[in-house]
Amino acid sequence: MGDKMDDRYVEALKAIAEPHRLRLFWLLLQVNERICVAEAMDVLGETHYNMSRNLKILLKAGLVRAEKDGKWVFYTLSTKDDAFHQGLVDAVRSIPASEFTDEIKRCRLRLSLREDGRCVVGAGSAEWEEACRAEQAQSTPRQD
Repeated sequence: MGDKMDDRYVEALKAIAEPHRLRLFWLLLQVNERICVAEAMDVLGETHYNMSRNLKILLKAGLVRAEKDGKWVFYTLSTKDDAFHQGLVDAVRSIPASEFTDEIKRCRLRLSLREDGRCVVGAGSAEWEEACRAEQAQSTPRQD
């Protein structure tokens, strides 16, 4: 028997093997921008508890970094350039964007509520609800 495999690899793979965390990780890759818990909650429709838990797991696995900015904690992708992490990023990036159409739309909408590149509204805010209604009105489905 060889040496025991480094737990970091197993932790990283387990971290993104869960659908909610995979969506979150994919989103961070696509947006390539730091995102706070409130923004991620609105974009992915998750509770604060679940979002915090998922971000902690990604953090523990070394896939994201946390950075406090005022009252918000922002998460960004870890910048590791070893072959394993690059392979993981490439694999997740290769998931077709068509799998995440709603998430991308909601993310762009949510990030448009920032002021000076900063998150200024909490999750489920009136501003967010209003932005969603306006977006909905704009994209009324066509009748074929």
